[in-house]
Amino acid sequence: MQLDDMLSAAPVVPVIVIEDLSNAVPLAQALVAGGLPMLEITLRTAVALDAVRAIAAEVPDAIVGVGTVTRAEHFAEAERAGAQFAFSPGLTRTVIDASRDSPLPFLPGVFTPSEALTARDEGFDRLKLFPAQQAGGIGMLKAFLSPIPELKFCPTGGVSPENFRDFLALPNVICVGGSWVAPADAVKAEDWSRITSLATEAAAARSGGQKA
Repeated sequence: MQLDDMLSAAPVVPVIVIEDLSNAVPLAQALVAGGLPMLEITLRTAVALDAVRAIAAEVPDAIVGVGTVTRAEHFAEAERAGAQFAFSPGLTRTVIDASRDSPLPFLPGVFTPSEALTARDEGFDRLKLFPAQQAGGIGMLKAFLSPIPELKFCPTGGVSPENFRDFLALPNVICVGGSWVAPADAVKAEDWSRITSLATEAAAARSGGQKA
């Protein structure tokens, strides 16, 4: 599957931190059931790669990948775990070079116009704006549109139930990333029905600010 197909699969990409491996599969199932198949498992915990491996094996309708890719070795580790994509909060020369050697579709992160231009010059036209709100949020994305209209973004960081539709209404936003669809308290309580409900509400949004 190509990166654009993945990013277009749903308007929201859940950003997931797995602390307890036993939660990985039921959490993925709950999100997929709600219409959010693309799952970003952040490499912030000791069990993150095991979580990717479990989801890849047991939730066939999930498009599971990794986030917080900050080192070259993360690409190979993610690929071995069964990841289907890789997201990074930034873009360094080391990460660029490693991404070239990896078959995983890659979404690098940018924060400033110069970083966006650097990414474009390196051949990346799909980018994560991160952290989106601190980078200027909707105003920054509007400012990007005129000088670099060829770039499309997945803003992540500070995207919430209150503002995600406003982000999706922008013509240069292909989807958004957010953690609100898998809140930590619901995961800890194993309240999968609540998570499915949150996912269903998020999945109802479409680019252009319209609901399905």
